[in-house]
Amino acid sequence: MSGNQALNVNAGIGGTSPITITVRGSDWYWAVCAIMTTATLAFMGLSFTKPRRDRIFHYITAAITLVAAIAYFSMGSGLGQTPIPVEFIRSDPKVGGLMGGNREIFYVRYIDWFVTTPLLLTDLLLTAGMPWPTIMITILVDEVMIVTGLVGALTHSSYKWGYFVFGCLALFYVVYVLVFVARRHAAALGPQISRTFLSCGVLTIFLWFLYPIAWGLAEGGNVIAPDSEAVFYGILDILAKPVFGTILLLGHRSVTSADLGLHIQDYEDMPAREVREKTSGHHTNGTNGVTNGTNGATTTTTV
Repeated sequence: MSGNQALNVNAGIGGTSPITITVRGSDWYWAVCAIMTTATLAFMGLSFTKPRRDRIFHYITAAITLVAAIAYFSMGSGLGQTPIPVEFIRSDPKVGGLMGGNREIFYVRYIDWFVTTPLLLTDLLLTAGMPWPTIMITILVDEVMIVTGLVGALTHSSYKWGYFVFGCLALFYVVYVLVFVARRHAAALGPQISRTFLSCGVLTIFLWFLYPIAWGLAEGGNVIAPDSEAVFYGILDILAKPVFGTILLLGHRSVTSADLGLHIQDYEDMPAREVREKTSGHHTNGTNGVTNGTNGATTTTTV
């Protein structure tokens, strides 16, 4: 047999749903997987154009697309999903369902988002020079948003919309931090950093407001078919990850970690005194090297 046989090979793993992706949907997921993989390699390759101490954004951004590539590999294979009864059975045969109307829900998508959206926010908030307490609470709220989306997707009753509301409230907080707090921090760091943050921040906010719409049409309302869901989420993820990463790293071409208040030391940056001590074999561990000033002698005092 030729062509994409992934759905046939993995049929029945994780459960069977009448409302599920077709080979076309699987093909699309594989295409997005290839895009994410290519972006990962490109971002890692670009990291070698910067000193090691300034590669943090390359590493974070490459990690985002790497995790996404694995998630799309799973979805293209028909794995990482479970059947959930739909709340609304539609007249369209693509989403009407049979035998209880179960819809295929890819929980692996939410595992992807649980890992990658905090990394994406870390990219943005570090670019803005935000303090760690603000970064941590923003990431926590972001993870609340993802978890409530997952629990809502796995809930077949109308209570799923309660989780949807909690997720939207979390999204509003994240947007508030980006628009009213991080933007001001970025502006204080200079025009280059401010432009990069604004470009990536506006793109992120625009796309993140579209994700709840996709959720409402797919997992929530069972309005669009799983193949259409795949295309909707896939386009959003391509823009939110590889495209976002490209814009971010281009903006960081002439920016160092020190410009953002990040003090990352490489072994090549060790003070000359430490280098001389290591090369001469002289170590002063456990001493404070106090000079007593007597006859020009140096006395080492043990502490």
